Amino acid sequence: MEHTYSVTGMTCQGCVASVSKKLLSVKGIEQVEVNLENAEARITSENHLQNGALQDALGSKYSISEMPTEVSGIPIQEAQSKWVQLRPLFLIFTYLFAASFLLNFKNWDTTSAMLDFMGLFYIVFSFFKFLDLKGFPESFRMYDPLAKAVPVYGWIYPFLELGLGLLFLMRIEVEIALVATILVLGITTFGVIKTLVDKKSIRCACLGTALKLPMTEATFIENAIMLVMAFWMLGSIF
Repeated sequence: MEHTYSVTGMTCQGCVASVSKKLLSVKGIEQVEVNLENAEARITSENHLQNGALQDALGSKYSISEMPTEVSGIPIQEAQSKWVQLRPLFLIFTYLFAASFLLNFKNWDTTSAMLDFMGLFYIVFSFFKFLDLKGFPESFRMYDPLAKAVPVYGWIYPFLELGLGLLFLMRIEVEIALVATILVLGITTFGVIKTLVDKKSIRCACLGTALKLPMTEATFIENAIMLVMAFWMLGSIF
């Protein structure tokens, strides 16, 4: 029998070869076809295999999950799966909004709250990228056009986020930080939109590689929030 699985974490043909070899080592698997562009693996086996056995074979670098079955053309498990995977992202955003509110609620100032939110956003998100500074650039260039064209940009990006976060929190060169935010997140958002339109199943690198988040509409929304804030504040300044 043949089953299709989503595999995240692959960045090159070497990853494809590694995933294929590891899956073929699992008892009962007869054939494996791995597609890097679609981030999928078609597995032919004697019996239906549990995800746990496949994940154990792949280790922590890659994440594998069976593609959801459809009822009336709708993948009923997809929404639940996305919610479970994206829960850390939603929790982080909840904490960021709460922290920005608490820092400013006594003498409320919308602009100040936005600057605090953006500063905290960059600091927190850069922290997760620094947890695996070596692995982040490979995942990031899967969808960011500039990181794909200039690989060194993927290595610089976590430091750039950290720097922008400090500028916002310390209220230093805010105008420059806002322009940089529009440029940096604008490029990334373009890549995110293209990935979503092409319906590619890849890992989102917004929280580095420590948390295995799928690329979904939530990635676009988080970038859009920051871009809207940056444009709004630039408009108010000029």
